[in-house]
Amino acid sequence: MLQPNLFTWSEIDTVLLDMDGTLLDLHFDSFFWLQHLPLRFAQLHGRDLDDVKVYLARELAKNRGSIEWYCVEYWSDKLQLDIAALRAEVSHNVAYRPFAEEFLQLLKQSRQRVVLVTNDHRSGLELKLEITGLAQYLDAIVVSHDFSVAKEEQQFWRAMQEVEPFDPRRSLFVDDTVAVLESARLYGIQHLAIITEPDSNVQRNIETDFNKIECFSDINKTLQPNR
Repeated sequence: MLQPNLFTWSEIDTVLLDMDGTLLDLHFDSFFWLQHLPLRFAQLHGRDLDDVKVYLARELAKNRGSIEWYCVEYWSDKLQLDIAALRAEVSHNVAYRPFAEEFLQLLKQSRQRVVLVTNDHRSGLELKLEITGLAQYLDAIVVSHDFSVAKEEQQFWRAMQEVEPFDPRRSLFVDDTVAVLESARLYGIQHLAIITEPDSNVQRNIETDFNKIECFSDINKTLQPNR
């Protein structure tokens, strides 16, 4: 659990926030890729569901951490399916993580600049923004697909710096993926934290030296307006 005094907000000018698994419940994406997509693929292509699950798991594993792994066009072409349309079929699963919206509301009243930094494809981003109203809490949105490189790569952070200047030493970055946080640390971002329970339906035991946030309620009480 994150200690209440872990971050000194006066030392942070920019708050960089991941979306899926950080602000939003990862259940939407997990359910889509692991359950809904295999089912619809099997239905639309006349394939055995168990065989499809094995095939998709293998293909996803091949691309993990790359921009292709997150790319709707890549998977639509490879699978001959309209991934964006299929995601919309289960959009009722899009939801904030507990106390995440309260965290954003408090940040909105603070002096920190708030930037969404996501690997999600713009089609998924737009769907989630429409459902959640997330954009109202943000000063900027940075999408890795605009640079054709994922957050796991140093090239992403260099490209981001050109369009959204920030001081790594005075920035906080919160994400749910170790590889992404390791890339951010290598780039020099000083304040880092990992979400320990990104998916409300899955318990995760994670071994890491990054600061841990189980729930935003742990830090909301430390973040006061104009602090």
